[in-house]
Amino acid sequence: MRIVRHIPNAITCLGLLSGCLATVMALYGRLPEAMLWIVMAALFDFCDGFAARLLHAYSPMGKELDSLADMVSFGLAPGMVIYALLEEAVMPLSLGEWGAYIPCWAFVVPLCSALRLAKFNIDERQTSSFLGLPVPAHALFWASAGYAIRPAIPGWEWYVIGLIVPLSLLTSLLLVSEIPMFSLKVKHYRWAGNERRYLLLGGAVLATTLLGVAGIAVSIVLYLLLSLTSKRQ
Repeated sequence: MRIVRHIPNAITCLGLLSGCLATVMALYGRLPEAMLWIVMAALFDFCDGFAARLLHAYSPMGKELDSLADMVSFGLAPGMVIYALLEEAVMPLSLGEWGAYIPCWAFVVPLCSALRLAKFNIDERQTSSFLGLPVPAHALFWASAGYAIRPAIPGWEWYVIGLIVPLSLLTSLLLVSEIPMFSLKVKHYRWAGNERRYLLLGGAVLATTLLGVAGIAVSIVLYLLLSLTSKRQ
């Protein structure tokens, strides 16, 4: 049926819608809801690729649509989470006219995400693994960190600014780096060949059980560390 070939694109559009909602929630300072919609976007991003493979419904349009949706859901949305955090931190401080521009630092995330996505689309080396941190993983890190990063201690505003500015630069540089990252796609379910994938899964379950939402960010850090100690898979 002709309608079948449109199913993956429909799922991609649901992911794009989730990214739009995450962006709006972040701009209203509703970071728990923003995190939820970024997680939903990540689930749709997984499902559209799975549906395309299952239904043999690949298309050039689907590839381009996927990148555009990823730019919103995993580039703009996490950037707006960082923007909301910086804006809230700057607001009670007397930093003068230039202080209003500090939240604009968050735009480094969508800029580097766009570069990452453009690079991925033309880089034939990234068919079975990645070079640089994938944008969905980066977005999930900031969705989780943004939810848990504000400590209830005096002077938290400076803490947030001093932590987020260098950390967002570091993670954005990881997006456009040449560091090999293993893919989560599996060809079989045996332990041999999937060691790091199973270690990541077990670590993610443990981290989220012990730390709750913050465990998602810890899981992304674990993914990075496992990639740094692995050969490309």
